[in-house]
Amino acid sequence: MTSELPLLIEPAELADHLDAPDLLIIDLCKDQVYDQAHVPGAIHLDHQRLLAGTQPAPGLLPDDQTLSALFSELGLTPDTWVVAYDDEGGGWAGRLLWTLDAIGHKRYSYLNGGIHGWLAEDLTTSTERTEAEPSDYQVGEHDPRTSVDLDHVLAHYQDPSVVIWDARSEEEFAGVRAFAQKAGHIPGAAHYEWTDAMDKTNNLRLRDLEEIRRELADRGIQGDKQVITHCQTHHRSGLTWLLGKILGFQDIRGYPGSWAEWGNHPDTPVEKSE
Repeated sequence: MTSELPLLIEPAELADHLDAPDLLIIDLCKDQVYDQAHVPGAIHLDHQRLLAGTQPAPGLLPDDQTLSALFSELGLTPDTWVVAYDDEGGGWAGRLLWTLDAIGHKRYSYLNGGIHGWLAEDLTTSTERTEAEPSDYQVGEHDPRTSVDLDHVLAHYQDPSVVIWDARSEEEFAGVRAFAQKAGHIPGAAHYEWTDAMDKTNNLRLRDLEEIRRELADRGIQGDKQVITHCQTHHRSGLTWLLGKILGFQDIRGYPGSWAEWGNHPDTPVEKSE
């Protein structure tokens, strides 16, 4: 394998590197999907293990000890190149890659279209569960530019050089549906639903990147600002964070507390669409 793969990798290109010794392919599909067909050599990961799972903000990162144990179990080393994919268009794969980025592991790619993109190209699949070769991976210093907390969002959501990218549904953004005590959105937030980036006619691959870039810019989401993206638990916004990286945004950050934290906090301001 060459020393680097592209951040957004196409199925045919990944197929050329399956035998690379430093490659770790992680499948975040549903269990039954993995058992029916997966990329040869891919190791299955239950996406819930990427979340702390504690209320009121279940989307927060697990602690370093938990993450070190998880990535050791998966066989991660500092030299490993991780390729992640899922069966839903990139939310869980993006959440995994965001987690790696947050703990300082920058060697990663996203398989465009996930398992749907792979199957559409008639590439070889496997039904055998791949067992990882455990490593001794220790989480190092976190990258402060990958993740933000509640205090950061409270301090900066009105800053003109910062834009909050809300990746939830239109109904959640407007305050018609709520999965927290408060309904609505962070004041001034820009809305671009995570599924809008997917090409539903092309196996959930990302749509034309320049079209997406224009659509985001029309809503004030652009790479010359600090972009903070969130959803309810930073699952759907795993994809929008990844999309910002793919588009070359210089400062794209995930807010893992997301609406679960903001919408259940007594002192956070909320706005509703008219």
